[in-house]
Amino acid sequence: MRRVLKFIAAFSLLPVLLPLSACAAVSSASSAPRACSAMSVSAPPGADVESVTAIRQEGGTVTFPVQPPAPAPPPPITGVPAYCDITVTLNHPGANDHARVKILLPETGWTGRFQAVGGSGYAAGDFGASLVAAVRNGYAAASTDAGVTLSFLDTSAWALTPDGQVNLPLLQNFASRSQHDLAVVGKEVTAKFYGRPAAYSYWNGCSTGGRQGYLAAQRYPDDFDGILAYAPAINWDRFAVATLWPQVVMNQEHNFPTACEFAAFKDAAVQACDARDGVADGIIGQPQTCDYDPRQLIGKTIVCDGEQVTISAADADVVRKIWDGPQPLWYGLPKGADFGGLAATVTAPDGTMSAPGFPIAKNWVQTFLERQPEFDTATITYRRFTELFQQSQQEYNGIIGTDDPDLSAFRKAGGKMISWHGLADTLIPPQGTIDYRQRVTQAMGGTNRVDSFYRLFLAPGVAHCGGGSGPVPTDALGALVNWVEHEQAPDTLPAAVTDTTGKTTTRDLCRYPRVSRYLGHGDPDAAASYRCGAP
Repeated sequence: MRRVLKFIAAFSLLPVLLPLSACAAVSSASSAPRACSAMSVSAPPGADVESVTAIRQEGGTVTFPVQPPAPAPPPPITGVPAYCDITVTLNHPGANDHARVKILLPETGWTGRFQAVGGSGYAAGDFGASLVAAVRNGYAAASTDAGVTLSFLDTSAWALTPDGQVNLPLLQNFASRSQHDLAVVGKEVTAKFYGRPAAYSYWNGCSTGGRQGYLAAQRYPDDFDGILAYAPAINWDRFAVATLWPQVVMNQEHNFPTACEFAAFKDAAVQACDARDGVADGIIGQPQTCDYDPRQLIGKTIVCDGEQVTISAADADVVRKIWDGPQPLWYGLPKGADFGGLAATVTAPDGTMSAPGFPIAKNWVQTFLERQPEFDTATITYRRFTELFQQSQQEYNGIIGTDDPDLSAFRKAGGKMISWHGLADTLIPPQGTIDYRQRVTQAMGGTNRVDSFYRLFLAPGVAHCGGGSGPVPTDALGALVNWVEHEQAPDTLPAAVTDTTGKTTTRDLCRYPRVSRYLGHGDPDAAASYRCGAP
């Protein structure tokens, strides 16, 4: 279980500190902000305002509590200016909800910008490090709990009604309604506090927060001037079932490879497909074109925990099914990604092996499909898996699918969206994001027209929301700000990674569908040695 938590913690430990290039002031404030005190706030359409509270915070060095399942709290943030912490609580008639919108407003150094911060897993927002980091970087910042808990794994407090039915009003809050409320309330409070509206408004989120960014572009195109949405959990109705596939495969095949055995398959795929981008760097540049066959490892002897283990045909079959995914329903784990996020296995004291399953997917099936929180997902057959997948599509696509390719209203509003996805994502298959971009391109007139307002960048070797062995974007929000405010559309996203020896590798991530290739000369760890070209 520790291995499972190591990977799912990626949902809650999202990057929060931004390079100062994203923080240059739009203009200095024309007047001092008002005193930190409760203010009147207009209710968004379909909602009522329950209460407004305000607390002045001194800033300085701000610390945060542990966010389970992460084993440690986010690092302290230093240099935070004093700020006003305003909480607006809303309810929606008939929903019996209490949705909080938290807005943090720096007393000094405001850049004239507003930033809304997304959530992770089943948490609709983040009231901690992400908000404070935005304040430190000069933003008025806001997030919402959508009237559900801020626990990113546990929905037991809200998902089902006392009679065992799905709590649709709260699910709608989580899926979309509260996000729009956040934009409306957050921008109004910002305008009243500073005496003028924010010059620019931005969305910033990964995973669930990435899905929320796409949701804004699809349903609320006027809410934000710029959207940064990475590793997005779009196609939720499909992704949330499809990521249970590895558990189903192992249970149905009665074979549970160990982490060591899975690592052997991952390493073999990397060795087979690594150099296809012109350089052997331990990263698969295009995992979707890697044709390595896991059967090539059958009969190979490896050492696991000091013992020799021989890879079997059954092991190779499990890996093949996990990589392929539940075709033709959805995509599998990309080759080169670690298996420990979706395909973790555990060994009981008596030696019995099992696959606990990805908690986000387990919760979705147990609670929102079976309506039985104690339902044993280990009993799901291949046939039942297909039925659950189709049920999820039928019941929830219109609520939380977030897969509408028509972004014409967002384009007409002048919005800009930057999205990136790690190609070694251990939790959300990046092919789902690629599929969405392809559908947008087809629906909206081709690559050049779509690139005028929505650009996707793929990050080889990068895991969920960051991490992994590949270079991670260093200032994607700064690139978005430059695009929105200075019409400088990014052709690449600078990225970097530093290994355990202190060596830093840089890359320029290419605008999709272009890919990066080594020039054949120069330092293979330097971005200048690569060029973007046709796939």
